[in-house]
Parts: sequence; C-alpha cells; structure tokens
Amino acid sequence: MKLSENGVLVRIFISENDTLEGKALYELIVLKAKEIGLAGATVFRGVMGFGYHSKMHTSKILRLSEELPLVVEIIDSRENLAKLLPFLDETVKEGLVTMENVEVIKYRENKK
Repeated sequence: MKLSENGVLVRIFISENDTLEGKALYELIVLKAKEIGLAGATVFRGVMGFGYHSKMHTSKILRLSEELPLVVEIIDSRENLAKLLPFLDETVKEGLVTMENVEVIKYRENKK
C-alpha cells in the first residue's frame, strides 16, 4: 500500500566530534527524537566538507583527526518536530539546522 502526505524534513549539520557531557551529539539527538516519538531519524557521515570556519574536513587516509561532517535527518509533521527544537537550541553549539516542506510517500505492506 502507498500513502502520501505532507511533512517537514529537518537536517542538522554538525561534526562527528561534537559532544555533550562526554556523549556524541548525533547520538543524543537521535535518542531524543525517539523519546519524543518522532517518526524516525538517520545519521549520515560525510566524507568531505567545510563549515562556518572554512576548515576543510576530509576522510583522506593518514589523517589523525578526521572530525568529519555529520547530517542528522528527521522527517515528521511540523507540530511533532516543534517538540525537538528546544532540545536543539540547548545542545547544538555550532552547526546548522534547516527545515523544508516535503511530500512523504510511505510504503506499507498490505497484511490481511
């Protein structure tokens, strides 16, 4: 079965070295999304990128400190995602958060 609806995509751009109280920030964001009951979250690790300070981050061999870029993506309704924003305000010290309207197509197995 195929279902279509509108949603919002949140992308959180941070570094793999970003932590809060000794824990990886990306992990804390995903756990908070689960705790809130959001539809799901995925973390992507970039192989190269730069941000606000224009420092290049790359996964080239022989680098001791990679500090690669990460993107956490979460799609849900605007109302549900609003529950996550205060947490991001408190925890993301340096990064970028984007929000965009998306069409969501859900595929579900038709069990009888």
